[in-house]
Amino acid sequence: MNLKRIVLIPYAALIFFAVASRAQTVPDAEEWLTTIDRSALFERQAEPLHFSDANGDLPAIAVNDMEQYQTIEGFGFAVTGGSAQLLMRMTPKGRTALLKQIFSTEGDGIGASYIRVSIGSSDMNDHAYSYDDMPPGQTDEDLKNFSLAPDQSTVIPVLKEILSIEPQIRILGSPWSAPAWMKTNDAVRGGELKPECYGVYAQYLVKYVEGMESEGIPITAITVENEPLNPKNTPSMVMFADEEDKFIGKYLGPAFQAAGLKTEIQVYDHNPDVPSYPLSILGDPVAGRYVAGTAFHLYGGSASTLTDVHNQYPNKNLYLTEQSVTDWPGSDTIGIADPVSDVLIGATRNWSRNVLLWNLAADPHAGPHTNNGGCDSCFGAITLDGDSVILNVAYYALAHFSKFVRPGSVRIGSSELEQLSTAAFLTPEGKIVLVVANTGNFPRNFVVGYHGKFLQTTMPSESAGTYVW
Repeated sequence: MNLKRIVLIPYAALIFFAVASRAQTVPDAEEWLTTIDRSALFERQAEPLHFSDANGDLPAIAVNDMEQYQTIEGFGFAVTGGSAQLLMRMTPKGRTALLKQIFSTEGDGIGASYIRVSIGSSDMNDHAYSYDDMPPGQTDEDLKNFSLAPDQSTVIPVLKEILSIEPQIRILGSPWSAPAWMKTNDAVRGGELKPECYGVYAQYLVKYVEGMESEGIPITAITVENEPLNPKNTPSMVMFADEEDKFIGKYLGPAFQAAGLKTEIQVYDHNPDVPSYPLSILGDPVAGRYVAGTAFHLYGGSASTLTDVHNQYPNKNLYLTEQSVTDWPGSDTIGIADPVSDVLIGATRNWSRNVLLWNLAADPHAGPHTNNGGCDSCFGAITLDGDSVILNVAYYALAHFSKFVRPGSVRIGSSELEQLSTAAFLTPEGKIVLVVANTGNFPRNFVVGYHGKFLQTTMPSESAGTYVW
């Protein structure tokens, strides 16, 4: 009669003592800091921070690892064709050292773990191309001329070197445009996909994934069209929600399935100011079953819209696939707090499983980019001029997450204070990572509360910090 009680009581006691023990032995925390005056640039602070019983009557940020949200897939950059071109102009020794710094966690490496590449060219290439360009008036419906040759001397070798450093890196592919002969305007800029080309374009994307896999480059996911409501880039292509829905449901999804591809499909890939676009596709039982989730940018609308989409379709994932974060290279200050708060914290607090910043590298003139529709102010995370490297604000903003919040980490609960934004994570190794951005123009004293213990700290004005314990 008492067997049940005999089993349960020690188990309950074990839980109690485990919790009590954790509360009494919270380890010291490391602090990594970036300040607006550049006195610290993602720099580990010399003195560890101690947890104690005293809260100092200071405002508190509470971290709760019992409150768990989405699993994190990674943080990283867009490795554009232009980025790859600049990397290949470096000496092999210089390029390898830089890629290890970006993609490894060893030493001073920041451990970027997710990247985005363009399927064909993006506007951050020195010219526009697809993998099946034809002379005006000609088509190639059997895709006999399909070839990854335009990327063989730049993007593909760079991706192979990145994979040699981080074999588990996730790679997202995004097309800026279908080949011009598949489009209503027969041009690389603007226009729409011809209805009669839906099938051949689906096969074009199958060939891309298969071709990259044959090169030893696994494509984790693709989006159907970068910024489908933006016809102004060179290249670009308009694809309205009903068109993307039909393309996925009747053509792309079945084509991937028939080819046995495990590559995920993410919808939309544009700003959260038109949430009806992804919601209409997620709600379609035909197309929706092929869709892993929704990709967003943050150039318009609010990050909170991601939570609205999550609440309606909690079984579908959310991703932040592009956001430009720039300062003028060589500036005496670094605007770190706002991008950490608005982009990285904003996205992850609203269920995004990744954050991809635009873009990895540009030259001192924000190139290369296409004419008449290329971004002339996208300086990227690093400025490259041969082997000369300048690390920009996007590099440091991402580092505050990517080095410690490894794939498989789970976002956990963290409270916020006025002008102190936060995001917290539980890593696969059982560590807690808390990122804090002080967007105010004065230092803030506060405590971090965790398991009944308190850590007292000060965040300089307009700065960002990562705490790890």
